[in-house]
Amino acid sequence: MKKLTGLMTTVAMATGFFANAAAAEDVRIALVVKALGIGFFEAAAKGAEEAASELGDVEIIYTGPTDTTAEGQIEVINSLIAQNVDAIAVSANDTDALVPTLKKAMQRGITVISWDSGVAEDGRQAHLNPSSNALIGNMIVKLAADHLPDGGDVAVLSATTTSTNQNIWIEEMTKVLPNYPGINVVGTVYGDDLADKSYREAQGLMQSYPDLDAIIAPTSVGIVAAAQAVADAGKIGEVNVTGLGLPSEMAGAIESGASKSFAIWNPIDLGYSATMIAYNLATEKATAEPGASIPMGRMGELTLDETNSGAMADPFVYDSSNIEDFKSIF
Repeated sequence: MKKLTGLMTTVAMATGFFANAAAAEDVRIALVVKALGIGFFEAAAKGAEEAASELGDVEIIYTGPTDTTAEGQIEVINSLIAQNVDAIAVSANDTDALVPTLKKAMQRGITVISWDSGVAEDGRQAHLNPSSNALIGNMIVKLAADHLPDGGDVAVLSATTTSTNQNIWIEEMTKVLPNYPGINVVGTVYGDDLADKSYREAQGLMQSYPDLDAIIAPTSVGIVAAAQAVADAGKIGEVNVTGLGLPSEMAGAIESGASKSFAIWNPIDLGYSATMIAYNLATEKATAEPGASIPMGRMGELTLDETNSGAMADPFVYDSSNIEDFKSIF
């Protein structure tokens, strides 16, 4: 009996060993977002899972801090380094603050890319822009200007003061302002991608600038909060809220008239593409270097520029003519 028990134990141990070995073959890709509980990133996670299912040997770890801080992301990334994941794909809360921690990850052999909101070149191997920064910068001011043929006062409600992508888009927007005569940017405020703070900042803008014509929010949290603030202030038809948002979250604002139009790329596609890039780099099926092309599955290929960055797609405009077609998708 003891021999049989010993044999069964050996078989069980061997079975467990091989099962664990098989599981260990999965490429573990951590999708690190700015903060948990944000619809945009939850949609991106769906795309990551789609890519994982398509690839077959990928485990997605969807994670992030509870608030939009660099410190929170650093804590999360240190935990992932300790777990020895294969790849980290991060949408950064700060361009530079994450670099030392991400450099440590790369020194441990972990593939690191940024997506959506980038980190400095030293802190990653490649960066996936959702679109061209110049196109986004132009788009967010064009969305406001299209409904102000005689010009007007507009204000910007952004995420955090250190948010990489929003800062770049606002900079690109400023560059093209001469193309929109009469559009006057009266101020920029920051809601830290928190719904309540963004709501209060939008209220403050309307109080500080009684003749305000539009609020541009290049953040999916801020645009919803601003639209609600405009509705609650009874200023629908006076202040147009536009920028970047999700159809599922902005459908009500389009219907009420608080927003005439807004734009976004598909976050599902973004999460899918980031996962494909991380996988191909982690498995050495592609190399991150200027001029290289990295496969992105159904999204085609990402061509890297001299900074090892590339753009996924152009932003798409949503308004009353098409919102019904998209509001149930993301």
